[in-house]
Amino acid sequence: MVQCWCGQTAVVRTSWTNQNLGRRFYGCCDFIDWYNPPMCARSVSIIPGLLRARNAIQAALDDTRREAAKMKKYLILSWGFFLLFSCYFTCEVAVGNRVGDGF
Repeated sequence: MVQCWCGQTAVVRTSWTNQNLGRRFYGCCDFIDWYNPPMCARSVSIIPGLLRARNAIQAALDDTRREAAKMKKYLILSWGFFLLFSCYFTCEVAVGNRVGDGF
């Protein structure tokens, strides 16, 4: 076990900086030491592109979910108005028939 300068046991974390992307290290309050050796040059060149693509897909998914939630609200509102007007005109016809009966 690796101890931090604060006395707690350090945990293994993953770096997301461009220079050490995906590299694991021991850390608690601050960086302590690397957990594994540096990645190969090919990994260092490929991973940033994969992360950008993943972030773009996540952004598109978030936009789609927001749009779907908005459309769901519009659908619920439209059905509410439909039911409101249906009830109004049904009541209007029922009241109109009673007046026409001569009562």
